[in-house]
Amino acid sequence: MSDSLKTPQFAPVGEKEVTRAIVEGFSEEFSEYITSDVIIVGAGPSGLVAAKDIAKKKYKVLLVERMNYLGGGFWIGGYLMNKVTVRAPGQTVLDEIEVPYEEVSEGLFVADGPYACSKLIATACEAGAKVRNMTLFDDLVYRENGRVAGIVINWTPIANMPKEITCLDPIAIESKLVIDATGHDAYCVSRLSQQGLYRKLPGHGSMWVEKSEEALVEYTGEIHPGLLACGMSVNTTFGLPRMGPTFGGMLLSGKKVAQVAVNILDEMD
Repeated sequence: MSDSLKTPQFAPVGEKEVTRAIVEGFSEEFSEYITSDVIIVGAGPSGLVAAKDIAKKKYKVLLVERMNYLGGGFWIGGYLMNKVTVRAPGQTVLDEIEVPYEEVSEGLFVADGPYACSKLIATACEAGAKVRNMTLFDDLVYRENGRVAGIVINWTPIANMPKEITCLDPIAIESKLVIDATGHDAYCVSRLSQQGLYRKLPGHGSMWVEKSEEALVEYTGEIHPGLLACGMSVNTTFGLPRMGPTFGGMLLSGKKVAQVAVNILDEMD
């Protein structure tokens, strides 16, 4: 029998060792990231690009995602079809993460959604970003003059349980900066508005691809001391048109907010 067909001999490890490894590994990382340089709320394409670029600068980055999986809508290009489109110059990000694509018309590129999304997740993790998935954004942490200094979190399943059995306080984690990458709902900026620290949000406009992506990147940046926004959160905050199933603006918004964040952090240091 060839070596490739032989039954492998696994290491003699039992249940308690497996459980201990999970608990200790999670606890150690959780404790280390109670304080971070940047917390990014939302791990869609914009948040992942931001995480990748900031972590490459050797800052501590924590991605908080309410779902079990990362990537948001980047897995699916639209109408359950898994090809994603990117308008120039957004394909430069695909080049960075080495995802192949096809130019189907001048300035319009198509890539495989699962390939692009999984590669972006991998590059963010490889850059050093850590992930807290199945974690729900609950509130903001404030300091003097209303500066944002972290977020309040809880387990995602808590939100789907009857209130009679979920009287469970959340916990807070701190950071120098928070980035709202929560998409259409703009949860972080909305919370700021509810507290009277920011104006009422107009919500995003209807679809207009040609106008939306340039405006998105233009308006990406710091919303309030300590709070930045990227991706569709920006559209909701400023009443910009939506762009639908094309991702160049999402990717470049992530790159811009990362640069803004790094500039702020460099000045703090």
